[in-house]
Amino acid sequence: MAQARIREGVLWVGGEAYPLRNIAHVGQRVLAVDRDDAWKKFVIRSIGCFVLGSLLSSVGGIEGTIAALVVEAFVVWNLVIVLRKPTVYGLVLNTAGVQHEAIWSTREKEIGRLVFEITKAIGSPDVAQTVVNVEHAVQGDLIQQYGAGSIGKAEHSGTGRIG
Repeated sequence: MAQARIREGVLWVGGEAYPLRNIAHVGQRVLAVDRDDAWKKFVIRSIGCFVLGSLLSSVGGIEGTIAALVVEAFVVWNLVIVLRKPTVYGLVLNTAGVQHEAIWSTREKEIGRLVFEITKAIGSPDVAQTVVNVEHAVQGDLIQQYGAGSIGKAEHSGTGRIG
């Protein structure tokens, strides 16, 4: 669980402080698995496995067939892992031209509530006193590869823990 506190004109996310007067933009970022790309890769790999399996079966007999089935099982396992990755939503804060991803969650409503509360507090920074608990917060290397244009690993500097 991560906690965001708005007190005395400052947004606190874990140990990070963001003065409300310095926040120029509050928004969400969404990271989702490209399911179409995952299925496309699965089909291509399965066809390759079928062709390779046919060759191995004709040359190696039962051992070749077993090897091909093991490879296909690995291809299926890889697809299941990719499809089971949850969509992750991030709280994005822009301050002085710098973008910060403060909190990541697997629940869109939690981040949406944070965006609403922060925006409301920016309108009256000296009055607002709010605490928002993000129950489904995630952190660090949970996000590894999303989509065809992925850089391989996405990390953030926000708070939370893998839940």
